[in-house]
Amino acid sequence: MKVGYYPGCALHGSSNDYEQSVRACLAAFDVELNELEEWICCGATAAHALNHRLSVALPARNLALAKQQGWDEMLAPGPMCSMQLLKANSELRKPAVRQEMEEIVELQVDDSIGVLNILDLLHKLGEGAISQRVMAPLEDCQPACYYGCLLTRPQSIVNFDDPERPSSMERLLEACGAQPVDWNYRTKCCGAGMTLSNEETVLELSHEILADAIDNGASCLVVACPMCHVNLDMKQPAIERRYEKKLGLPVYYVTDLVGRAVGLDDRALGINRHFVAVG
Repeated sequence: MKVGYYPGCALHGSSNDYEQSVRACLAAFDVELNELEEWICCGATAAHALNHRLSVALPARNLALAKQQGWDEMLAPGPMCSMQLLKANSELRKPAVRQEMEEIVELQVDDSIGVLNILDLLHKLGEGAISQRVMAPLEDCQPACYYGCLLTRPQSIVNFDDPERPSSMERLLEACGAQPVDWNYRTKCCGAGMTLSNEETVLELSHEILADAIDNGASCLVVACPMCHVNLDMKQPAIERRYEKKLGLPVYYVTDLVGRAVGLDDRALGINRHFVAVG
């Protein structure tokens, strides 16, 4: 399978361990990622809050590039990126907006490009196909599957899974032999980008998520978002210091565990680069 690929800023920067994991895992299923040429930031960090026209123009240009380069759909592993691209698709259905965006980005734009998050793409491969490739079943793994704010919301835009009780990640990991736990915080906010501007809020919200996962018997937390991974993995020692208790809960990307199940080692997936020690 060949698919267009929009890494976004995080996967080429602070969260390049996620890109390593995504590429290694998908390669095991013969998925060829073709990175868009001349892609630009989708505006996820600030444009959407400061300038509406810019918040549409930035992702619209990436959608136009995908079309120009022959892709009908593309993978955007970062949930903020995939959501911004989907929002732009929705806006481009309005003829006046489409015309304005074409003038701004100087490319022909339309709303026909399919945008996939990482769970979309893994499900596209098929749970049966994944289970057939399993070489090292995750028999002793009880993950708490954490979706965060953006994979399932806003429902009218992303149209992905149940916004309150999603189950797509659980089904994927069950196909790999894991036994996901039932818990309460799978779609609660971890504080996202406030990790720089208001760390105390991030520590409080992330502590609630980690504590609930542990209380419900989780052996690890699993995410599909680079920002969530930063807050729950890299910030975990700071959370432990603030709340004066040891958590020690490993935080994986979903591609880490799928990759492990199909026989990839931790170094190939970048798991050895995580902050919390893994088992």
